[in-house]
Amino acid sequence: MLKHSVLVLLLPLVSAAFIAFFLRKRGGLASAVSVATATAIAAISIILLNHGERFERSWEWLTLGSFTVSLGVKFDDLAALMLVIVGVVGLCVHVFSLGYMHDDQARSRFFGGLSIFMFSMIGIVLADNLFMMFIFWELVGFSSYVLINHYHEKQSASDAAKKAFIVNRVGDFGFLLGIIMCYWLNGTVSLTELGAHHVFSTAIPLLLFCGAVGKSAQMPLQVWLPDAMEGPTPVSALIHAATMVAAGIYMLCRIEPLMVPQALTVIMWVGTITALYAALCAIVQRDIKKVLAYSTLSQLGYMVAAFGLGTLVLTDTSIIPGTGKHPVMETSYWILGNGAGAAMFHLTTHAFFKGLLFLGAGSVIMGCHHEQDIFKMGGLRKKMPVTFWTFTIGVLAIVGMPGLAGFFSKDAILYLAMEKNTAVFAVLAFTAVLTAFYMVRMWKITFLGEARSDEAKHAHESSLVVTGPLLVLAVLSVIGGYSGVFAKLAGSVAHLVPEAEGSAHTTILLVSLAVMTLGAGSALFFYKSAATDTLEEKFRFGFSMLIWLKESFDRAYDYYVAKIQQRFAMVLNFLEQIVLAGVIIRGFAGFVGLVGYGARAFYTGSLHTYVYWFLLGAAVLWAFAAGVF
Repeated sequence: MLKHSVLVLLLPLVSAAFIAFFLRKRGGLASAVSVATATAIAAISIILLNHGERFERSWEWLTLGSFTVSLGVKFDDLAALMLVIVGVVGLCVHVFSLGYMHDDQARSRFFGGLSIFMFSMIGIVLADNLFMMFIFWELVGFSSYVLINHYHEKQSASDAAKKAFIVNRVGDFGFLLGIIMCYWLNGTVSLTELGAHHVFSTAIPLLLFCGAVGKSAQMPLQVWLPDAMEGPTPVSALIHAATMVAAGIYMLCRIEPLMVPQALTVIMWVGTITALYAALCAIVQRDIKKVLAYSTLSQLGYMVAAFGLGTLVLTDTSIIPGTGKHPVMETSYWILGNGAGAAMFHLTTHAFFKGLLFLGAGSVIMGCHHEQDIFKMGGLRKKMPVTFWTFTIGVLAIVGMPGLAGFFSKDAILYLAMEKNTAVFAVLAFTAVLTAFYMVRMWKITFLGEARSDEAKHAHESSLVVTGPLLVLAVLSVIGGYSGVFAKLAGSVAHLVPEAEGSAHTTILLVSLAVMTLGAGSALFFYKSAATDTLEEKFRFGFSMLIWLKESFDRAYDYYVAKIQQRFAMVLNFLEQIVLAGVIIRGFAGFVGLVGYGARAFYTGSLHTYVYWFLLGAAVLWAFAAGVF
């Protein structure tokens, strides 16, 4: 099984290299190689899951004195769950891409990018230490940049790719500082060793959390994800819905032993505020992909909040067992991982139904001849029946319809919030109302009523290569939340999911039904199947406020860049040009040049002149030796 894990890591790297070197002009063959590789990854991930063997192995890669960087594999139940998600959803996206990207002239580059992304993401999943995780963390960022920038001839796509890359570097800088601090205080970054004994600190988990803030698009670094929808829709489904953006949640679960109460409180509120903010922004979106992008932001906020709600157990010792080290704090803490369990449960179900929704949106976009404005759609229920029914299942799953996957995972988070923090519970419950509201709004405007554009009038159902993945993900969106299925996928992780019993179970069930009914019912009755937004027509001020809320962060960053960062850069440029290049470098160069000109005047070519200089020098030397000076 160790060989299987190494194989599943290296296969997509070989695929990407083969496509880059030999298939750059042969899109059909490149897509076949990439899809075959994704099929092998999905098959091997399922084999690893079912085999039951869990293992860990590392190899030294780089040694500098006492500092050693290792590359290794840590395959436990958490890694097995995440690997299956990446493999299965990745395969669905690859197959979908065969239809979606069929006429694209740069198919080779696209499928090569998918392969290098799969390599990067699997590296994060299998990494046994933080240094190795950071290497693949950066490779994932590079892959995302390449794929968002696929339509690089469009200025908006180029800008979105740069924005995603730069914003993620901000979070990754904090992540790197956290890794360095972790090694400085603990002498190791091995995930297993850190789980056994480590120095407790508030700074370490919060710095590491910065990586999750960037990669999982949490506030205030959430601004890159909506713009990333400029990339092809399959990229949005794979990277910006199911896998890469979920890497931050997975990383948090990996470093769970490092958590302390103060850090968890910060994480909880960051996730809670992000969930609410993104849900409010989604209400005013017209682009079908951007509605889903803000929905992803909101659901990621749910996962981060769930992790932050994890239970801590206070120990009565001030020395870490087995190490003799005193923690930075006066007391040490051990975590019971029901917060991590709830986060991973929702990550799993979200990967299925959000992957389904993004691919369904891609099918709609294809059917409507690449129109993305939902108010220019309508009437697609009869024209695209497979897409309609599978998309409907995805919508019902995300709004929490009882019996579907999203119902179980969202209920687990709401129950945890109800037990741990009433304020968080209230915010998340209200966010659930908004989720049902904007998702049903999008569903009704897109599929019901009459066609409102020529593109919608001539819409058509997609081919089987496109609808097939929708059917697979629709099934997973139904069964993925049942305890038996999730237990099979997650192993021991499933036992960490909080379960409501007795009156608490009844309360959560009633709350879920209430928020779903309120949100979905309001959208059904409020919105008309029309070419204009009913909310904008009837509540113009409130609509404008939501638009302002959506744009406020971008405006703040633009102001910072233009008024502060750019001016600081101009000051540095002035100092470099005048002081460094002008005064210091050119000044010294000028002085040396003058000395050279003066010295050159002594070289006349006349023997008599040289004799005089020699005698003068001898006289000066004699005077110095005689003590005259």
